[in-house]
Amino acid sequence: MNDLAELKQFVIVHARSQKIKGYRELLARIRTDAGDGTGSWAGEWTRAGDALRDGGRHLEACRHYAMARFPYVDGPGRQRAQDSCAEAFDVWRAAHPGVERLDLDLPDGRVRCWTSGLSAAEPRPLLVVMGGIVSVKEQWGPVLARIGRLGMAGVVTELPGVGENTLRYGGKSWQMLSSVLDAVGERADVSQTYAMTLSFSGHMALRCAVDDSRIRGVVTTGAPVSEFFTDAAWQDRIPRVTVDTLAHMSGREPADVRGGLAELALTDGQLAALDIPLRYVASSRDEIIPAAEAATLPRRVKDVRLLVHDDVHGSPRHVAETQLWCLRSLFEIRGVRGPQSAALGLLLGARRLQRRLAAPGARARG
Repeated sequence: MNDLAELKQFVIVHARSQKIKGYRELLARIRTDAGDGTGSWAGEWTRAGDALRDGGRHLEACRHYAMARFPYVDGPGRQRAQDSCAEAFDVWRAAHPGVERLDLDLPDGRVRCWTSGLSAAEPRPLLVVMGGIVSVKEQWGPVLARIGRLGMAGVVTELPGVGENTLRYGGKSWQMLSSVLDAVGERADVSQTYAMTLSFSGHMALRCAVDDSRIRGVVTTGAPVSEFFTDAAWQDRIPRVTVDTLAHMSGREPADVRGGLAELALTDGQLAALDIPLRYVASSRDEIIPAAEAATLPRRVKDVRLLVHDDVHGSPRHVAETQLWCLRSLFEIRGVRGPQSAALGLLLGARRLQRRLAAPGARARG
């Protein structure tokens, strides 16, 4: 059973990024993480999802089910939520014919993806979107319906051990991304692949880019790089929910997680060898990712640009600004100039001005 206070703390950024209405009132009804009855985490989120599904609002239902299985499946209640999440998304995507399913059966397990814009006749540059250790692919699926406007094809998937991905998380997990590129290589221009990969998937994309030159740029938020995996003192401060989730993903006992992290750290040599742009959003008061990650990147990576928010993990008070900055960064690293890029710059500037006027003490740079 998870620590309820931690669940309520760390779910906020996910609820805000998905524009879930009334999440504070829903959280107030939750009194336990046990089971799926009234007042339980899985039960309250699932009932809210059921009501939305019954009202024909399948995408909103999907988002609530994703929160019900947060942070990972640990029993029947969360398993039902995960199954309902995939089912609700499948109903929603039926109205968006360009969104298709892709299953990869790899030697160590199955990877499931949602795709859009794949075409053997007209292969486009590829955008890979992944969330972190608690994010299922359905949370990012709606992005696929809009990727065509960017002139790109898209794939959204999950980290090993998350959602429907049956692989185990470990030192070779980055190879999964190369397998995804192989699978769509005849229907997308994977030689021009860009990764919008959050948190731990950002780390995975960077590790993959060291050996796979098809990845031409990475945009990420709060990604562990080296210090998270090697700093034993910091690891002693990692929230319990993070340790338990990593244990679930890797098939370890929670007590053994810290001992298995070092192999995941990117070396200075690997980071120096990267010849692609990295755009990185950090939270200065992050409880999970040490500040040293962002602080040392400029002297370890050739082409890096940072946005640092004065906020906690995931920067829940800066969701809109982060989303605009990441999208503008994608245009920038692709060398795309035009009305869309200019509009994003204006929106980002307006958002920053609004925040400064509302809270003069807030600061961000990037």
